[in-house]
Amino acid sequence: MSKAIRIHAYGGPEVMKWEDVPAPEPGPGEALVRQEAVGLNYIDVYFRTGLYKAPSMPATPGMEGAGTVSAVGPGVTEVRVGDRVAYAGGAIGAYAVERVIAADRLVHVPAGIDFQTAAAMMLQGLTTQYLIRRTYRVKPGDTILVHAAAGGVGLLLCQWAKHLGATVIGVVSTQEKADLARSFGAAHALVGHANLAAQVKRITGGAMVPVVYDSVGKDTFTASLDCLAPLGLMVSFGNASGPVSPFDLSVLSAKGSLFLTRPTLATYTAKRADLEAAAKELFDVVGVGAVKIQVNQSFPLKDAAKAHEALEARRTTGSTVLLP
Repeated sequence: MSKAIRIHAYGGPEVMKWEDVPAPEPGPGEALVRQEAVGLNYIDVYFRTGLYKAPSMPATPGMEGAGTVSAVGPGVTEVRVGDRVAYAGGAIGAYAVERVIAADRLVHVPAGIDFQTAAAMMLQGLTTQYLIRRTYRVKPGDTILVHAAAGGVGLLLCQWAKHLGATVIGVVSTQEKADLARSFGAAHALVGHANLAAQVKRITGGAMVPVVYDSVGKDTFTASLDCLAPLGLMVSFGNASGPVSPFDLSVLSAKGSLFLTRPTLATYTAKRADLEAAAKELFDVVGVGAVKIQVNQSFPLKDAAKAHEALEARRTTGSTVLLP
């Protein structure tokens, strides 16, 4: 037998149970990973509450982890037993001591990056990579707006964008988080989104910004649109405050022929070549110190409910890992 967190119904953190599960065995094209660390992400909350539907019940949440390959199934060429690996995205199931995963979704963890850092960086780091290198290719001289700038993806966006020569306007919920965002590269840190467009107009001298990265959702959507320059891009990639309500598309034309996208990591890394390229770029910027992975909290995996409570109450900063 092995151990995993499972949910039998959607609901609050209390629905997550630490249970015995059958020891998994890899099938064709699969690898068995003995996990050393599991990443905590807001998407895990969506699967727990039912905003995103699990394929079946009971379900094990979790989208990323890092560990050692302990077995491989027939036909696997991407990894070998003993390899240090990490993954993000794909099927849920990371909240487990060991798990089977498609081998072509695993990437090799370079020497010098420990398992906790690898687990903390994959989903948020690969998300950051596609957001600022592909969804909108941030350029030197750009001024960009980042919501939840003291969160896991937010801190990575601040650092990576600064490394690329951009100016970051970060939006946070407290003064403490504003200080943290500044320390990680935000040139400006605004507390709350009241009068956000006016503040952005002042900072940019009226030019506004070419792109807004918004992981908050319902509470900030309209304010984000108002911060964009004509032909600007609204990147809505999360729902921390709830899903965005349906709206009239003519709003986009009225506010300056704006673009709107709702991207996912799964689309951007569907091809293994794209996954490997994104992971290499992520490991490279971490390796040279341009992007630092801030693991500010850790919880035993069996206490995943406590980790979810802290995440939903916005008591976390940076990244959080669960330790099997």
